[in-house]
Amino acid sequence: MKRVHFIGIGGSGLSAIAFLLKESGYEVTGSDQTPSQFALDLQNQGVTVYIGHHPRNIGNAEMVIMSSAVKADNPEVEAAKKAGIPVYKRSDFLGQLMEKKTGIAVAGTHGKTTTTGMIAWMLSAMKRDPSFIVGSTLNNLKVNAHAGEGDVFVIEADEYDNMFLGLKPQIAVVTNLEHDHPDFFPKFEDMYSAFQKFVDLLPEDGTLIACAEDEGAVSLLSHARRKGLNVLSYSVQGEMTINSPQWLQARTVKPNTRGGFDFSAMTNLDLSATMNVSLQVPGEHNVRNALAALSVAAMLGLPLDQAANALSEFTGTGRRFEIRGEKNGIVIIDDYAHHPTEIRATLAGAKARYPNSRIVAVWQPHTYSRTKTLMMDFAKAFSDADEVLVTEIYASREGTQDFSSAEVVSIMPHASARYTGSLSETKEYLLKHLRSNDVVLVLSAGDADKLSGELLKEL
Repeated sequence: MKRVHFIGIGGSGLSAIAFLLKESGYEVTGSDQTPSQFALDLQNQGVTVYIGHHPRNIGNAEMVIMSSAVKADNPEVEAAKKAGIPVYKRSDFLGQLMEKKTGIAVAGTHGKTTTTGMIAWMLSAMKRDPSFIVGSTLNNLKVNAHAGEGDVFVIEADEYDNMFLGLKPQIAVVTNLEHDHPDFFPKFEDMYSAFQKFVDLLPEDGTLIACAEDEGAVSLLSHARRKGLNVLSYSVQGEMTINSPQWLQARTVKPNTRGGFDFSAMTNLDLSATMNVSLQVPGEHNVRNALAALSVAAMLGLPLDQAANALSEFTGTGRRFEIRGEKNGIVIIDDYAHHPTEIRATLAGAKARYPNSRIVAVWQPHTYSRTKTLMMDFAKAFSDADEVLVTEIYASREGTQDFSSAEVVSIMPHASARYTGSLSETKEYLLKHLRSNDVVLVLSAGDADKLSGELLKEL
């Protein structure tokens, strides 16, 4: 089948598959409710993108791939089924793409986009020409997907809607495991069970790579060892618990002048090897992400010194501590953080990178279910910000509900936290109160990134 139509093509997941198939010679079309940068990028590559859903959009497609957010009564889905055109979810299709290559799937509640991006860049810089699908654009490569000629396929393994259970990895990476997506996983146990099934996808000679500092990931390491799978753990020295016969750890971690951290990486896989890494991406959490990438290089038998050099040149991914610009001495940064743990890590990274600046955090909560379920954790997550502005909740796939983020603000212990309502109201507040040497950190998995662009225009 060479003619494929995507419903929900503007999202990060589907747009990446669309880009990869277009690059592989497929005729690709797609539709979405609203325009997006991903959709625009595809249009620039010659993909026909329709705004709005209509039965005629499927055209002469031989196969339809739909986003998890698309409902069964979508007019394009109904038209495809009526015409006898097979309709697949993303999870149904991704496994097919990985079958003939060494699949590397990166999962975890936090850090999977950056870690997948690090691995994709590392292999690209080492001339392995991997195929990859990442949930955001790689700054180094300016794409979020690529159909490579090499024998490795790297993919961000999304747990929502059990998408990752359709994958066929040879190497699985688990960065961490915390409760998230309560609309799909009501309890942590539900989410943990899904991750166990993800590990179970590995073949008998497969490898699980997991962070030794995370309780959930360590539990999965134990599960994998009981199944007889190859395992490798990684961590920062001082917090290391060796949970596997093979390990890699970071030592002498310290901030550098590049805005990131320098560290030495050591492994018992090669006792003579010490890799020095100088990261450009901020935050100590990215040291752990880099260790995961180095662990993949080790499992692939690649020269670890070359892998370390490649990671030192990694410049991040879109909306992951993405510096949008500076105006009148005010720095504007976008970040995708939408979970309390991610917010804490991102703010800590901002404080380390800008120790003499006032950090103004703008948080757009993402989904009612997540905001309500993790309400107490969100309230305590902003200690490294000097001021916190909270917008109304971005509903995403959920309908509007009788709950406001103002309720989270009401229990925040932070002395300078306020509810600012709409994005336009938040912008007006910022324009009145920002001053030179401020750093504005927009924390959003929704549409608050447009606020960053507007601020840069109007400051």
